Amino acid sequence: MTRFTLDKVCKNTLEIKKSQFITWLIPLDDKQAVKESIQLAKQEYPDARHHCWAYIMGASPNSMTAAMSDDGEPSGTAGKPMLNVLQHKPVDNVLAIVIRYFGGVKLGAGGLVRAYSQAVEQCFALAELVPVIPKCTLTIKVPFADEQWLRHHTDKNNGEVLTTLYSDLVTVQVSIPQGNYNVLRASLESRNIDFNREDK
Repeated sequence: MTRFTLDKVCKNTLEIKKSQFITWLIPLDDKQAVKESIQLAKQEYPDARHHCWAYIMGASPNSMTAAMSDDGEPSGTAGKPMLNVLQHKPVDNVLAIVIRYFGGVKLGAGGLVRAYSQAVEQCFALAELVPVIPKCTLTIKVPFADEQWLRHHTDKNNGEVLTTLYSDLVTVQVSIPQGNYNVLRASLESRNIDFNREDK
């Protein structure tokens, strides 16, 4: 089954009994992005009563990591229903943040579960999804003279350079779609270039 991620950040506001539920759906690269996004939500809405969140991350349903927070809402009424929505979508590497402004009318536990689920569902209906392309990461050591050649071939294979370290040789870490791996591997082997592969 094809897995998807978000093309870009999607935002939506849902109002229930005068409470506002502002939802952000954010594509993730790593766990650092989770912290930064939650921090940003708190900076942008510092007077909101709750900044609840949930995320799923991983290359396949079997290697998923997930986490959530009710951020002061009654236990199990915010983060869990949000995570439940994410887990029932064919998506990976997505963070949902729901920022709540209390409108003065208590919703009760069941009402909160429905509200947080609905907030994420409604935002998903607006989100643009793109297929997840499985990638692999290569660590490649090249002489200085071959650095530009390597950058060119990485680019040609829809890859990206992640890190570059200079010492006796140039150590370059690149990420490329798995479907293009054999083409790049053949180019590297034709020049007797040393590399290691790890799948993401």
